Amino acid sequence: MKKIIVIPARYASTRLPGKPLIDIGGKPLLQWAYEGACRSKLADGVLIATDDERIKNAALTFGAEAIMTDPDLPSGTDRVFAAIQGREADLIINLQGDEPFIEPSIIDQLFSTMEKEGVEMATLCCPLTEEREYRDPNTVKVALDSSGFALYFSRSPIPYLRTPNLGDPQAGTPTPNLLYKHIGIYAFTRSFLQQFVSMPKSPLEETESLEQLRVLENGYRIKVIVADYNGFGIDTPEDLERARKLLAK
Repeated sequence: MKKIIVIPARYASTRLPGKPLIDIGGKPLLQWAYEGACRSKLADGVLIATDDERIKNAALTFGAEAIMTDPDLPSGTDRVFAAIQGREADLIINLQGDEPFIEPSIIDQLFSTMEKEGVEMATLCCPLTEEREYRDPNTVKVALDSSGFALYFSRSPIPYLRTPNLGDPQAGTPTPNLLYKHIGIYAFTRSFLQQFVSMPKSPLEETESLEQLRVLENGYRIKVIVADYNGFGIDTPEDLERARKLLAK
């Protein structure tokens, strides 16, 4: 199977304009994600899909292959699908370009699970252990069923912890096997990626601004792998400052 990683990158960002090109530790944010993806042992290629010449030119300076896509595409996943047109790709990973701490081992976990379990779509999560993240709408939470498939994703705190013996985030002791933080990386089979981008936006997706809810609302399943990962995406100025401090050490 041909395995491809695509990193969608757009210049516009409400809170952090030009986010992919923001300097962190002497490199553009996008370069950190790209170099992490390139260390995957299973990927056959890494592409950057963008709608902006500034991002394309920057990508070329650090040796990436950059594909220009339609600026009117509605989402990063649509950009990923556009980027693989005309090229061989059986399994595709959509890796967010704002993940400077991405580890190649968890990318390879996704590829391996897709191959071994034959699922159509998979993603990652990690135990959520901080009250701040549990309550932060910028941290997406996921609830899992007993087989490791997603029940729901939300910006709200889920599951709601009704009794202290389940672990109380306010006391700083959430229950690791109930509380999970979603890691925004997705793996698709080519056929399911095509199916996904053809689905209309769903009500819950638009309400929470989480495109993965489109899959659940249409009756499909998402396999979720619990990974050992302590990284984070850059969504706010506070995230940016935190990342700069960590990479300066």
